[in-house]
Amino acid sequence: MKTEKKSKTEDYMLPCLNKKIFGFDCPGCGFQRSAVMVSKGEFKEAFEMFPAIYTTITFVLAVIFHFLVKKKITSKILIILAILNVSVIIIAYVLKMNKLIN
Repeated sequence: MKTEKKSKTEDYMLPCLNKKIFGFDCPGCGFQRSAVMVSKGEFKEAFEMFPAIYTTITFVLAVIFHFLVKKKITSKILIILAILNVSVIIIAYVLKMNKLIN
């Protein structure tokens, strides 16, 4: 039997209150572990854990770039990235919950 070694960062991760209270995942479940996987270079595993990880990273980097760099990103691009990110989160959540139900 293979046991997974927990990294030190996992000791500081917040638990999903939705899962603790209601017993099922929320749309953001897996984000923290997925971000850690990306930082370790485990890109495929990160996507499998939380499919919206790359759209979330892109959106966050665009917002940071918008506020820190003199050349601003237009709000239209930020809105498109936000809509894309939310859409991926919702679609991935619906597919995940559909697998659990069926």
